Amino acid sequence: MIAALTGTLIVCVLLFIDLLTKALAHVYLSGATPVRFLGIIGLDFHMNSGIGFGIADKNPVAMAIITPLTVVMIVAIAVAYFTLAKKNTPARVTLAVIEAGAIGNLIDRLYFGAVRDFVYVKLILPEYICNIADMFIVLGAIALVFIILFIGKDAAFPITKKWRAEAKAAEAEELEEKRKRRERRKK
Repeated sequence: MIAALTGTLIVCVLLFIDLLTKALAHVYLSGATPVRFLGIIGLDFHMNSGIGFGIADKNPVAMAIITPLTVVMIVAIAVAYFTLAKKNTPARVTLAVIEAGAIGNLIDRLYFGAVRDFVYVKLILPEYICNIADMFIVLGAIALVFIILFIGKDAAFPITKKWRAEAKAAEAEELEEKRKRRERRKK
């Protein structure tokens, strides 16, 4: 119950931040001259009718497929929150962050037919205009991969001695259980 409330709170707060920043950008940046800071970051309003990196921009057939898939992904993230990440709090938090971003962009896509982007970034990638929801999705996904690989006793490659010891103990316990089940079947 507490996990559900925590996840809902995280999603609602981040969704509010995303939608508020998009609304402010729409009002104050729409039609305004783009602003650049050091040539690598800035503000530049753009209605993106595609998905990330302008993929499928101005392609209604692709968007007719992608939008329902987004809904499926949102449901899958919620299911993962309550099942796969049941005992992994950091994974749950990152799933809630990703969920907020996905819902924020879906709301824009359904209401405007496009996503409101306003953060200009040019680092390694070519010019890219994104929004706060995109940042939630990308940074959340990177954090989730890191957590799955390295954080906790259930990680693929636990980074602390304690987690490695707990993982070995759990593995030994599981092997012992299998051995006992085989012996019971033999009897």
